Amino acid sequence: MMRSLVYALCIAAVVGLAFWAYGEGYETRATEREVAQLEREIGARHQELSMLRAEWAYLNRPDRLHALAEMNFERLGLMPLAPDHFALADQVAYPPPQIVLPIRPRVNAEVLEQEIDGIVVMNHVFGADAEPRMIAPPTLADDGEQLP
Repeated sequence: MMRSLVYALCIAAVVGLAFWAYGEGYETRATEREVAQLEREIGARHQELSMLRAEWAYLNRPDRLHALAEMNFERLGLMPLAPDHFALADQVAYPPPQIVLPIRPRVNAEVLEQEIDGIVVMNHVFGADAEPRMIAPPTLADDGEQLP
């Protein structure tokens, strides 16, 4: 009795796995057809892109642009380039930058260490008058990765 039940379950499992494998085969073939179609589209886009680049290079030939500029010189109101049309970057009048310093109250490092656990208080190396900075220890995300 028990042996026939195990045989029946094994046969049912084999039949179920056969149907599953049959379905996976069809899905795999469909995915392969989609990938082949996408590869054909990518190839067509690459051909189109190379054709557009060649056309762009053809239209931007210096002799062609020079002829167009000469032909439309008066209508466009173009001026011939001269050496005095250029300037140095130092001659450009940029507005001076406005520096806004935040006003912060002085922080006592000993009080911070007592009140906040797990925070490291550090001073800048380059200034004796520098106020302490708070640096939190690194935290880990749920998946174990370190957060920035």
